[in-house]
Amino acid sequence: MSSAFDHVKDMHDASLKPRFLHTLIRDHLPDDNLPSRTSFDLSNLVHMIKTHNLLSESVQDPTDQKLTTHWRSAVDSWVDRLLLLVSSDMPDKCWAGICLLGVTCQECSSDRFLASYSVWYQKLVSPLQSPTTSQFVKVASCASMSDLLTRLGGFPLVKKDGTAHAGKLIPSVLKLLDDDHSEVVWEEAVRLLCIFISFFPISISRHYDSVEDAIASKILSGKCSFNMLKKLAHCLALIPKSKGDEESWSLMIQKILLSINRHLNDVFQGFEEETKRHEGIRLLVPPGKDPPPPLGDHTLTGEASEDARKRSHSSLVSSVSTLMICCSTMLTSSYPVQVTAPIHSLLALIERVLDVDGSLSRSLRLFMTAMQQEFVCSELPHLHSYSLDLLTAIFKGVRSQVLPHEAHIVHLLSVYLKRCVLPELRVKVYSITKILLISTGVGVGVCLAQEVVNSAFVDLNPIVTENSSASAKPSTEALLQTPQPSNRKRKHGTSITSLEVHNPSSLELGTPKNNTRCSISVQIAALEALEALLTVDGVFKSEGWRSDVDLLLINIATNSLKGGLASENTSIYQPNEPTDVWGDIQLAALRALLASFLSSSRVRPPYLAQGVDLFRRGKLESGTKLAEFCAHALLVLEVLIHPRALPLADFSNTTSIDERVHHKYPGNIYSGSLKHRTSHSTDMQGTVHDAPNLYHDELYSSWIETSKEMVAPGNDLGKTMQIGEPSKIAAVHGNQIISADASLSKENEARREKEIVAATIDYVKIRGNGDDSMVEPLPEDMEMEQYQGVTNMVADPENSKGFAYGITNDSDTDSIPDIVDVGPDSDSE
Repeated sequence: MSSAFDHVKDMHDASLKPRFLHTLIRDHLPDDNLPSRTSFDLSNLVHMIKTHNLLSESVQDPTDQKLTTHWRSAVDSWVDRLLLLVSSDMPDKCWAGICLLGVTCQECSSDRFLASYSVWYQKLVSPLQSPTTSQFVKVASCASMSDLLTRLGGFPLVKKDGTAHAGKLIPSVLKLLDDDHSEVVWEEAVRLLCIFISFFPISISRHYDSVEDAIASKILSGKCSFNMLKKLAHCLALIPKSKGDEESWSLMIQKILLSINRHLNDVFQGFEEETKRHEGIRLLVPPGKDPPPPLGDHTLTGEASEDARKRSHSSLVSSVSTLMICCSTMLTSSYPVQVTAPIHSLLALIERVLDVDGSLSRSLRLFMTAMQQEFVCSELPHLHSYSLDLLTAIFKGVRSQVLPHEAHIVHLLSVYLKRCVLPELRVKVYSITKILLISTGVGVGVCLAQEVVNSAFVDLNPIVTENSSASAKPSTEALLQTPQPSNRKRKHGTSITSLEVHNPSSLELGTPKNNTRCSISVQIAALEALEALLTVDGVFKSEGWRSDVDLLLINIATNSLKGGLASENTSIYQPNEPTDVWGDIQLAALRALLASFLSSSRVRPPYLAQGVDLFRRGKLESGTKLAEFCAHALLVLEVLIHPRALPLADFSNTTSIDERVHHKYPGNIYSGSLKHRTSHSTDMQGTVHDAPNLYHDELYSSWIETSKEMVAPGNDLGKTMQIGEPSKIAAVHGNQIISADASLSKENEARREKEIVAATIDYVKIRGNGDDSMVEPLPEDMEMEQYQGVTNMVADPENSKGFAYGITNDSDTDSIPDIVDVGPDSDSE
């Protein structure tokens, strides 16, 4: 025994671990004959074992024989005490020993596990096979056996031995499922079966039909909670993996789909057309072919099978939901070989469920009681939800196999978007739409665009004013005003008119009374769907909805930040709304707004100045996802608000002046805030190539017309340009004066000056948000100095000698517009 004063170096000293383990055995493990002398807390003991790795026997210095021997002795004492407890006749001590033996299987060294797993297997299998074992001991035995076989499955050299051990256990596990035990026993038994299939699939081969029947009969029995049903569904989906061929997988999903359709025949009787009842079965079993045996038919035969089929509607709906989960798991789980999914049959099943809304025709009302209709209506949201989950699984699982069925899916979503009302279901529909748009691209986007936009306006714009007048598009200032809500609501599913969209009061988010947390989740989903739509379809001509969506998004984003950042206390949604919910909708609104800006390829994005200001405000909230995204957005938008389309040329100090001034520059500078795009492209050598004029921008055209090849001036660099020469335009760059011939009329020159000044005001406003103190310095290159010169011209028209562009004698103060605080989207003439 260690001396009382034999101290260790620190908490990380390896010599502490065996001493600590001996202390736990002495003070916390009960003796085989006598009860524990202290209170026994099993969970705390397991925590100490795992935290300090007391069973790992991992010694950094292999030559330290003293420590190695001491630690091995401590673990030997631990294992011996556990085996005594497992063999105890006292159920509580046996239970404790079995639980800790499972922890030992996980935590011990590989050498000890490989040397001891056979003995431990025999100790754990005995309680499972004994009919007198108590229920909680059987649960512990199943759990510890799962730990042992999971660890054993990680050693390929003992795979054969593990398969043999698993095969011996299957009859005992199936017996646990057949017996009328509690769900805790069933849960551990199903977990064991899943481990057999995952690590030792060959062990299931001889018992394949028995395992399938046991799981299926449990699902169809109507005796399990829904949590237990989900575990059974997962196990049923894994069973074909034990064979690993395409035929087993196809047969299993065919059985499941046939079972779902048969159950729906009973549940939906009187709620759907007669043709729907036979369409699913016809797709699964073509004419002339025999149907496969029913799911679980080996145990449910004859009258028992018929009674199970005709049991209560409640259990039928639970079985249908569980089998749908099973189909989703089969579609999204990995499989050893490639298989072909029955997508047509799956879509027909989904459409069949989504088409039922609980309504009855006049002819069927006499044969349907109000109670039956009430039950079906109460269960339909669950069935619709799992049908949408199945549709999501199709996208995630089969991928390219969906392409031939895109038209069917688009029609299904288009119809359901108009009919879906419940918030939970709308969130799922938006999510599926987003996945579909991103995975399939613009082709589907064109087909779904109008339905997505209409539905998004219904969810994001729930308040409509009573006097919706045909007013023009509101100004920038009107957009930022707080609208006055109205009590009149738009009927769900109606089309969105431009009158409603252009009315600023119709763009306010719902009042706190109408805006619940559930509706906020719908709004977030709608914004994400719009973001996906703008990403894949926003760059194409979409005049029918694009301007309305841009206006909606800037207003939604503005309103989301109106009460302040998410770290502040006020909110326009709910006074007691959680901060994370508020931050989520802010982030969703700004993400959609950024997509709106980036997808405006033909003209400068509208509301760019307001958007940049919103991103700057969001960036202030450091340490949050919102701030991180806003910083990213400002970096992405830099190309739209900063003129930096310079040629990729290397102007070294040895380059002569003549070579520099004869070098061709792009005809105009790329800047989204200047409402034009360059039609020249520059290669790596700096050569300018003409590109097709795609944007038809007025300012762009006027600049291109005046672009001429620049020529070198004379050697007299001190010569000044005469004010009033219309045929010369001079640009000052450092100590150089670069001039170019330009045959411009006086009218064109005056107009050009006005456009340059207006564009510069636009640029300064965006960069500084109307505040001169926030204007950032421009880069010191030729183009930037030209813009700096124009900025100086705005401050003093009279002091014009150092300007980048010359002013003719006919130019006067009337040719330069007054500086007014207008939005960057206003066209200055």
